[in-house]
Amino acid sequence: MTPVTFATGVTEMLDQTITTRAGRGSRPLAGKSAIVTGSTSGIGLGIARAFAAAGADVVLNGLGAWQDIERTRTDLAGEFGVAVRYSAADMMKPREIAGMVGDAEDNFGRLDILVNNAGIQHVSPVEEFPIEKWDAIIAVNLSSAFHAVRAAVPGMKARKWGRIINLCSAHSLVASPYKSAYVAAKHGLIGLSKTVAIEVAEFGVTCNTICPGYVKTPLVDKQITDQAKAHGISEADVVRDVMLVHQARKEFVRVEELAALAVFLASDAGASMTAGAIAMDGGWTQH
Repeated sequence: MTPVTFATGVTEMLDQTITTRAGRGSRPLAGKSAIVTGSTSGIGLGIARAFAAAGADVVLNGLGAWQDIERTRTDLAGEFGVAVRYSAADMMKPREIAGMVGDAEDNFGRLDILVNNAGIQHVSPVEEFPIEKWDAIIAVNLSSAFHAVRAAVPGMKARKWGRIINLCSAHSLVASPYKSAYVAAKHGLIGLSKTVAIEVAEFGVTCNTICPGYVKTPLVDKQITDQAKAHGISEADVVRDVMLVHQARKEFVRVEELAALAVFLASDAGASMTAGAIAMDGGWTQH
């Protein structure tokens, strides 16, 4: 697994987008702790890295070879001078999810920020959609967020401060064929987020969703290759005519853009942002 690197640097982007009481260039999440699910690669790792750069202690979670995960963990801790832990909690097992939250509170003394990013996908016509795939996608993409929120909210309410960020998708706002389970789960995640936001608003806790379009990650790179082979077209045609056909900018969303938005939502500057479904999709959902 190759650690995520940012073209302009996370800290430089944060300096441009966030100003705190301590002044420009400070670490806006210093003293905070966070869990980011699905953070051993891709978007989740990018967000975890941005949080560490902003001063937060972080719990990583996700799949991968143990030696690669340990290297990522130690690299983040060493580079940014924060505590970084790893939880192997299975996002299909409620007890393990609750245990991950409890461990973060025990080890860090508090859990301030929860990012529900873990997700899986399967594409099939609805009449052929495997039941076990439906159940797995709903469990990982929707129910795991509920279980994590349920475990994290009591502590956040007691401390009168908390940030919950759910990574959704443009498919939280619009539909595409052959993705019934994914679209259903992501639409449901917005509904869950809005409900939670209303319930916890008077306790200094916010809950928002980020809805990106296609993001250039290793997973998407593989999809490009697979679709090119399946349809007998070039990879450039897949990008232009399939993936970015609805994204007006005709460019992939960058991981560092999502990470900077997540840091803003998690900071004191994002205190009045709640119950929002924020599209970062290059104009996709405006068609």
